[in-house]
Amino acid sequence: MKFTCTKENISHSLNLVSSIAGKQVNLPILSNILIQANDSGVKLIATNLEISISVNLRAKVEKTGSFTVPAKTLTDFIHLLSEEQVELEKQDNEISIKCGKSATKIKGMDAEDYPVVPNFEEEHPFTIEVNSFKQALSQVVVACAKNEIRPELSGVSFNFFTNNFSGLVLAATDSYRLAEKKLSVLQGNDEIKVIVPARTIQEIIRLLTLSKDQQAENNVRLWVGENQIGLRYDNFEFSSRLVDGKYPDYTQIIPKEFKTEAVFPSTTMINKIKVASLFTTTGVNAVSFDLSPEQNNIGISSTSIQTGEHSSEIEAEVKGEENSILLNHRYVLDGLQNIESEEVEFKVNSGEAPCLFQGKGKDDYLYIVMPIRQ
Repeated sequence: MKFTCTKENISHSLNLVSSIAGKQVNLPILSNILIQANDSGVKLIATNLEISISVNLRAKVEKTGSFTVPAKTLTDFIHLLSEEQVELEKQDNEISIKCGKSATKIKGMDAEDYPVVPNFEEEHPFTIEVNSFKQALSQVVVACAKNEIRPELSGVSFNFFTNNFSGLVLAATDSYRLAEKKLSVLQGNDEIKVIVPARTIQEIIRLLTLSKDQQAENNVRLWVGENQIGLRYDNFEFSSRLVDGKYPDYTQIIPKEFKTEAVFPSTTMINKIKVASLFTTTGVNAVSFDLSPEQNNIGISSTSIQTGEHSSEIEAEVKGEENSILLNHRYVLDGLQNIESEEVEFKVNSGEAPCLFQGKGKDDYLYIVMPIRQ
């Protein structure tokens, strides 16, 4: 195996694959990247047996072959190179790297020992605009459960062309808050429901953010199977196992009507909550929201035995009944920071019922928070 490429190209490709290769005590070779050089080019592959990614590296191949190299060592070394042209060649159980006047050898392992990465079945294909897809994933993944006591809640529900919506509905909940996002699908119309692990969502967001050709390619391709999701964009292919199970019917907790509705400027409210959060009890994170139609404002207050107490007000359009609700400030901030609107609607029934946040006049994204019971 021998090939030449630019430092920029191999550095970008390694950035895409290297995070998948982790420390695997039982299978040390999974800490390596598989490099395959053939007549059509070079491919870099990494897997942790749950997630797999392969990246096409533009290179001039002089000799075909394959080899595996420790991901961290290779990535860190390539990043430190100053010359533009890099030559890699397999020599016995090492890979030789020549760049300018420097020559380096990194020990690796035979490619035959690397797990076979299965090709994903290209069934149930969908095409989605890349930036709206990446944004939608970021908006919902914040609400996933952080533990796997209930595995289905540690993932994001993907509902394609179900519940009377002709597109994709993403949803996530950890039982304390719920995020739902609707987005259009450019191609594909199969009706299917799956649960994608939160760590897979985070990895997809990372890959789409890193991809350098976002201006050249506007759409991402998805394939959804019974136990696997596949994605193709730019110069990489990505696949992941799905969460086995059925997602709970979260639509039951979305209130149909509200007794109090308010509209406030998002940035101002975020700053007020951050100040109030300095005076909350650790772990409870309770901030009180008092909605006053008479005063046309929302009072924000908090109390802590350790740090003291705080109260402030924000001007708002408030309609309906006077109402108060106690909420976890972290949950509220997660939602507000993902609502892409200068003004936010805040809808409340009582201090005992879930409340709703969404962009003013927008119904494609909603965020629900359960109250802290007093």
